[in-house]
Amino acid sequence: MDDPRERLLMTPGPTALPEEVREAMVRPSQNPDIEPEFTEFYRDLLDKLARVYGTGDDPLVLAGEGMLGLEASVASVVGSNDTVLCLSNGIYGTGFVDLVESHGGEPVLHEIPPTEKFDPEAVREAVENHDPAAATMVHCETPTGVLNDPDKVLDVLAEAGVLTICDAVSSLGGTEVPTESIDICLGASQKCFSAPPGLATLSVSNAAWEKIENTEQHSFYLNLEPWRDLEFEEPPAAFPYTHSVSDLYALDAALDRVLEEGVESVFEHHERSAEHCRERGRELGLEPFASEERSSPTVTAFAVENAGEIQRRVADEGVILATGLGEFSEAILRVGHMGYNAEVEKVDRAMDALAAAVE
Repeated sequence: MDDPRERLLMTPGPTALPEEVREAMVRPSQNPDIEPEFTEFYRDLLDKLARVYGTGDDPLVLAGEGMLGLEASVASVVGSNDTVLCLSNGIYGTGFVDLVESHGGEPVLHEIPPTEKFDPEAVREAVENHDPAAATMVHCETPTGVLNDPDKVLDVLAEAGVLTICDAVSSLGGTEVPTESIDICLGASQKCFSAPPGLATLSVSNAAWEKIENTEQHSFYLNLEPWRDLEFEEPPAAFPYTHSVSDLYALDAALDRVLEEGVESVFEHHERSAEHCRERGRELGLEPFASEERSSPTVTAFAVENAGEIQRRVADEGVILATGLGEFSEAILRVGHMGYNAEVEKVDRAMDALAAAVE
């Protein structure tokens, strides 16, 4: 267990970094554009990423925070005047509207209250009424701790031939994500992987590649297409730009941790940590913002009053938690139990500090 005098970062990303991940960052750097060994390393990294994603689609890693993946996905597949159905029950779901508009698409917002489930028939009706080229959604709405169940909605969209973009940034690697049913599935290094911020991860289906090829591109950095053409057979590969080598080393070490434990085992200990966190919360008279079945295994959002003041008191105990965002900034306090922080002992220390803060 951590030294109680040390600061404990229990936010829903960025997470604390395991020692081996920190050590990987200080490895002597290779030159991606010159050294064949780096191409071999990168190819193996993508293989590990695909195994954690649980998909046969093409994995990609972009040099930029998770938001880069979200915007690059929209920029690459949304053509001028393409209609995009944006499914939302939170801030990040609604945020896709701005991305679609900024890249010339026409967003249609299908919004429901934060703790409600998406109705597949209502989504079907929206598809029939608007004939979207693509649809966006969020798997885990981190600000409210709500985990959406997208399976039936994805079935509706697939039947209609609608391309799907899913933000799984705060769930991927911590709970099961239906990646094989998603055309572009987005992750990020600093969440359940417990690597440093700075890398966006994606899986891209054949249907998504076809749409990208047939969409006029207006950006170089946000265009995913050059990443499909990397040649691994005759290294060194011609990367579109110089990659973030040290961050990739860290991500590689983080993926090794997940694969060595086993993906299913990782999911199970996220569930245990989440259940323990909520049970400790109930002992303090705190309830999750969402129902138990809708609460994410990676983050618990407790419904509170004066979240900012409680956050400051907990910080005095050496534990860093997060408040909600937007309209819930003072109504939600969040405990991140994802990745390296998905341990009962760390949850106990966080909840001990929270108990002291609310006494």
